[in-house]
Amino acid sequence: MTGPHGGLPSRLAPRNATPQHAARSVQLDPLTDPRRPLRLELAGLRHQVVGVTACLIAGVDGLLVLHDSRSPGEPHDVAAMAAAAHGISRTCGGALGQGQFQEVTIRNREGCLAVYGIGDLALLAVVADGMVNIARLHLEARPVLGRLARMLDLTQL
Repeated sequence: MTGPHGGLPSRLAPRNATPQHAARSVQLDPLTDPRRPLRLELAGLRHQVVGVTACLIAGVDGLLVLHDSRSPGEPHDVAAMAAAAHGISRTCGGALGQGQFQEVTIRNREGCLAVYGIGDLALLAVVADGMVNIARLHLEARPVLGRLARMLDLTQL
């Protein structure tokens, strides 16, 4: 299953592969970056909980807002998966009369994806490896949610 010149066909090539002709990304000055407080919260959560490999903020529509990642997963794909997990969880909560969405955790043999609601329009998604203590993750993530909600109201992302 290779392309005509060897290697993977373009539809299967990794999305994060940077074409040689791509322009260099613009580096923001950390002191003037308006999203710096959000970036610090994401990095702080990733550093506080052993096993966390990525933290990101996404809209409930699945669009990526911001990420701090050391994970091999494509952040845009994780944002879309977080929105899908939110959607099915919100539907279940409504059908069962259990109220508004708060969080959902999908645990697999070698890791997990935890998705938390930040207000009505945003999500915090956390990717972790199999060594993560999920109870610790939930304990550390909940205060971060309140701070992110306040910051998102101020920055209007």
